[in-house]
Amino acid sequence: MNEKVRQLLTDIAGLEDELAELIQQQQEQLHYRVEGSKIRFEESLRKIHRELKIGVFPWLGKSELRNVISAPFIYVMIVPFVLLDLFLFVYQSICFPLYRIPKVRRSEYIVLDRHHLGYLNVIEKINCVYCGYADGLLAYARQIVSRTEMYWCPIKHARKVLDPHRRYAKFSDFGAGEDFEAHTTALRAQVRNEET
Repeated sequence: MNEKVRQLLTDIAGLEDELAELIQQQQEQLHYRVEGSKIRFEESLRKIHRELKIGVFPWLGKSELRNVISAPFIYVMIVPFVLLDLFLFVYQSICFPLYRIPKVRRSEYIVLDRHHLGYLNVIEKINCVYCGYADGLLAYARQIVSRTEMYWCPIKHARKVLDPHRRYAKFSDFGAGEDFEAHTTALRAQVRNEET
């Protein structure tokens, strides 16, 4: 990997740390704190949230028809999502120990917390739980697949990849086969030593 790519990866890691710090500051400004799995709002903010809440029937009354019609098509996707979740569990439970790759922690990707917001009605809360699960599951799947790809086939594509995973920059360049075996061995060692 050339020095410019290495420097960019270092810069990205620094920006991610800076973003985490800014999010922490925003939490303090919005008067809530996270304590383990609990989210604590100040009482004054909880009161404001209750006042902002729109009941289910008024909310449905002002919903666009296209949104109501699309809901069954969105929610039927829960079946393949749950199946994907199950298959990822089985795959990771069998294959990752064989490869000596640390398992991806599902709980770090599937975050269900928006339903604690007092200004959401029951339908909005269900929607938020569904989206948190589906989006988190796909991020969890991406991590599992990217670790597998780094182990088995760490080669960049010839064509530009839109939004590649964070391990992709470390892969061998397309067509650079001279040190492919040594590079693959090094990346396998690296993925085996990852924390999460």
